[in-house]
Amino acid sequence: MQTAADAGDAAALLAAVPAGRRVALVDPRFVGHVHALRLGLTDPRFAAATVPGALTAQPEARGALLRALRRTTAAVGAGAPVVAPDTDPAPEDRTVPGRIAVALEAEGTAVKRPELGSLTATVPTDAGARATAESARDEVDDEAVRLRSAVKAHDGFFTTFAISPYSRYIARWCARRGLTPNQVTTASLITALVAAGAAATGTRGGYVAAGILLLVSFVLDCTDGQLARYSLQYSTMGAWLDATFDRAKEYAYYAGLAIGAVRGGDDVWVLALGAMVLQACRHVVDFSFNEANHDAVANTSPTAALSDKLDSVGWTVWARRMIVLPIGERWAMIAVLTALTTPRIVFYALLIGCSLAACYTTAGRLLRSLTRRASRTDRAAQALADLADSGTLAQGVAAVAPGLRGAFTAPAVALLGTLVMIGGALFLPYGSPLTVAAAVVYVVLSGLAVARPLKGALDWLVPPFFRAAEYVTILVLAARSDAPHAVPAAFGLVSAVAYHHYDTVYRIRGGTGAPPRWLVRTIGGHEGRTTLVAVLAAVLTHASDFTTALAALAVAVALVVLVESIRFWVSSSAPAVHDEGELA
Repeated sequence: MQTAADAGDAAALLAAVPAGRRVALVDPRFVGHVHALRLGLTDPRFAAATVPGALTAQPEARGALLRALRRTTAAVGAGAPVVAPDTDPAPEDRTVPGRIAVALEAEGTAVKRPELGSLTATVPTDAGARATAESARDEVDDEAVRLRSAVKAHDGFFTTFAISPYSRYIARWCARRGLTPNQVTTASLITALVAAGAAATGTRGGYVAAGILLLVSFVLDCTDGQLARYSLQYSTMGAWLDATFDRAKEYAYYAGLAIGAVRGGDDVWVLALGAMVLQACRHVVDFSFNEANHDAVANTSPTAALSDKLDSVGWTVWARRMIVLPIGERWAMIAVLTALTTPRIVFYALLIGCSLAACYTTAGRLLRSLTRRASRTDRAAQALADLADSGTLAQGVAAVAPGLRGAFTAPAVALLGTLVMIGGALFLPYGSPLTVAAAVVYVVLSGLAVARPLKGALDWLVPPFFRAAEYVTILVLAARSDAPHAVPAAFGLVSAVAYHHYDTVYRIRGGTGAPPRWLVRTIGGHEGRTTLVAVLAAVLTHASDFTTALAALAVAVALVVLVESIRFWVSSSAPAVHDEGELA
């Protein structure tokens, strides 16, 4: 830390700092909480950030900072504003850092201003103002605010009241011992895998241990995010691990339960795969709806207004959060039922609970979409096209087919294709060439559905329909094949494909776009994989051959997807995205 005599001296000192380092500029008169400075100066997600009296810049914003500081030096010394009056910083932030923050924004550099809530951050100009600021600072417990803000905003009922009251203290314990969020995330994964192994024993003791370990894994899962927010340790690797390990843990646990049930004489692999398919389809409904509408223009809806009104009543907020069966409630239900009942009952409860939740959320989204006055953006249309995961076959059809007109044509055509594909797999004789014909019809309808930009009110339904068509077709054909271990092989294939689809979502959320087109073409797109599985079911007459083919396809998809995903998430272009905590 160095002290500058004036703004010109500050520019010289900052220029001398090695280019790869973060720098900060703090007014020596600053009065406030340490955590306020921490929020403003140490968050790695933003190129530049400021709180009253302090400013920081990452290496990518260093050049803009120096230019702004040099241009501002004379103006600050003369007491003149550095930008137009309507964009001048607030009166309480007329310090050098405050003026430079505005100058950076005027130049086009985004400057993050974190919400401080009850925290104090100010630069008093006289003794009276300093006494007032110090009094306000001393009245608020900095550490209590830091702990409270570590908890994720808008969590579920079970997480909020049964986990977070103590997991935040575990997060602080980890921070004080130098543990990182990634280490806690990995511990959560290992604990869940051990829980899956315990469930796979098929014994009552194993089931009890599995239920307990699953809850411990969830506590650690909450702790890793709280540790990241408590210590502001955000990273690209952490974003990837946090985004993908939840799915890996849940699906591994489903597999463990299915293996344990088989050891006890009850084959529930179909139920396990059905639960995974339902959960994945639920998520893509959420993802597609949010991507289609979060930046829509003139985005108003009477249904949304009613929802906001219900959120103003305390008990309805928690009831609505619980009915959607979020991860906390879902894992608590799974853990308790595993310990007390059988895997079959666990999966029945999952299928019933997730089905009701899916009906509730989808109905609400349909009502919002039908009553909403909104214009979808090109970005939203591209996101939906990326989520659709169309491969070479569907893209080829879309390139030569005329775009079908009509407000609801795209989802209607996608739904028709889904019904044809699933109906063919379900009702035609297993191995019939007609199932392959149904897959060809599905390819054509899939291409027609994406032939025009997906900007319609219900076009967000297109990706969920495609996910249902692919996943359910694989499930049905594997179940009907009577091939030994075909459903477990299908479980592996759907897991690999679902990972690719989740990876697509997290990349889009991070603002970096979907995976490269070569990846989608290599693994076939949804219609290519669906058609391939239908062809395999028709041509492989020996039962074990179908199982082997499904397993080989699962391994091939997993290898290609994982290699590209790992390459991306450890690269410098990957986003450091984490959910925000409660306001300070």
